[in-house]
Amino acid sequence: MSSSSTTTEPTEPTEPQSPARLSHRQVVTVLSGLMLGMFLAALDQTVVSSALRTIADDLHGLTAQAWVTTAYLVTGTIVTPLYGKLSDIYGRRPVYLTAIVLFTFGSLLCGFATSIHQLAAFRAVQGLGGGGLMSLAMTIIADITSPRERGRYQGYITAVFAGSSVVGPLVGGVFAGRATLLGLDGWRWIFLVNIPLAALAIVVILRVLHVPHQPVRHRLDYGGALTLAVGIVPLLIVAEQGRSWGSPRALVMYAVGVVGLVSFVLLERRMADAALLPVKLFRIRAFRLGTVLHFTVGITMFGAMTTLPLYLQLAKGMSPMKAGLATLPTMAANVTVTLVVGRLMSRTGRFKVHLVAGVGSLTVAMLVFATLRDDSPLWYVAIGMVFMGAGLGAAMQTITTLAQSEVPGRDMGAATASVNFFRSNGGTVGAAAFLSILFSLAGSRISERLAVASEDASFRRLAEEPANAEALKGVLRPDGGVNLEDSAFLRHLDPGVAQPFLEGYVSALRVVFLTGAAVALIAFVIAAWRVPNTQLSAD
Repeated sequence: MSSSSTTTEPTEPTEPQSPARLSHRQVVTVLSGLMLGMFLAALDQTVVSSALRTIADDLHGLTAQAWVTTAYLVTGTIVTPLYGKLSDIYGRRPVYLTAIVLFTFGSLLCGFATSIHQLAAFRAVQGLGGGGLMSLAMTIIADITSPRERGRYQGYITAVFAGSSVVGPLVGGVFAGRATLLGLDGWRWIFLVNIPLAALAIVVILRVLHVPHQPVRHRLDYGGALTLAVGIVPLLIVAEQGRSWGSPRALVMYAVGVVGLVSFVLLERRMADAALLPVKLFRIRAFRLGTVLHFTVGITMFGAMTTLPLYLQLAKGMSPMKAGLATLPTMAANVTVTLVVGRLMSRTGRFKVHLVAGVGSLTVAMLVFATLRDDSPLWYVAIGMVFMGAGLGAAMQTITTLAQSEVPGRDMGAATASVNFFRSNGGTVGAAAFLSILFSLAGSRISERLAVASEDASFRRLAEEPANAEALKGVLRPDGGVNLEDSAFLRHLDPGVAQPFLEGYVSALRVVFLTGAAVALIAFVIAAWRVPNTQLSAD
């Protein structure tokens, strides 16, 4: 596979460049532009989560809803390393603006989708832009700060991401709760609201985002991007369609994915420094550990963020807006811990203790969620949310700092993009696999509980009442299975009839969260025993 060449004249010397020396006020000014763009992308990830059930019900695709999240993450994952290379060549600002424009165009398309699969396709377009916003923000901070300062300023970016985790579900809940708004379905404004926000972001970035740029000679590894797509997409399709892991189609997907990944590795070795994911970076221990931790933590983070709103809406009967409000403990803990850890890292230069504590807290959160029942009180759910918010607040910024800590300045764009690639890839796997596990198990577990409940004559009489019988029409299949494409029927069922459905869903969700706990525990072991207890440089 050949790769196109795009070059610029290198600036001498080609030794690693030191961070541009900017004052705290200048850094904060640049940050204001980055945070607005970051908020745009982060808001869209979380604004969809609380409204996804409403969207899927309206488009008749509840069990296919994973594609709405996965499609965004897949394209964002694949293009993230390309953004790093492009920004090294052409500068951070023009590439960042391009990412915002692509993201906005995708948002416009999403606002007018007519099916769940069409929405997923348009979300993929959105991801082409969203993939650059997070990684470029972290890259620019690395450009203008020392390793020790990065934790403090990256903490601001992480705090914006955390804030969006609550603002997003609230906004999504408000829009999803409206049947129509200005002649359109309320949920469509979840995507259309991005257009004025993007316009504001572009104006601010044009005014404030002025950072020194030293062009670096790079060839753009389009072949690497293509083979990476061939390797990743089939495997994610299998993950999303997890109910048929051993089918002939799945076996074909495995084969195509393996061929794609092998081709990608071989091509990256041949491309050397021009590779989409430069092999030389993986010789740096801190970078290698950072990518592994981003991948594993990404699985747990995105998996939990996708499935927890379903618990609140299905098991607790919350509206999308109330489910968003219920996540306030996550945001409060996340923002508080993010800012505190950022300052502590800046003051002491130590980050391992925060990293280990953060991943440990995330593991505890998953274990709390794994013990949820359909009648669990909200204060118990909130305990898990506090542990999750605190864990992500301490872990995410320290993992990025770890991965960047030993990377030469001239490779910072490619390195930061690579780190975000692994986090997004982990998130894609987590969202697809967790929802796949949920809907693979939910049907059979609901059927089991319905079979037991049907032995009770009072349950049968209740289910046969006209209102309940009408709500269950099309849900119960002749073979004893259940149709889970649309969960709206639960709102119209008598609580006694709905109980077996709720218990089945929650039973499946417990397995999902237990899987998340196992993945988080792996990350904890790596952080505790493999990450060196070093001190960041103040230069």
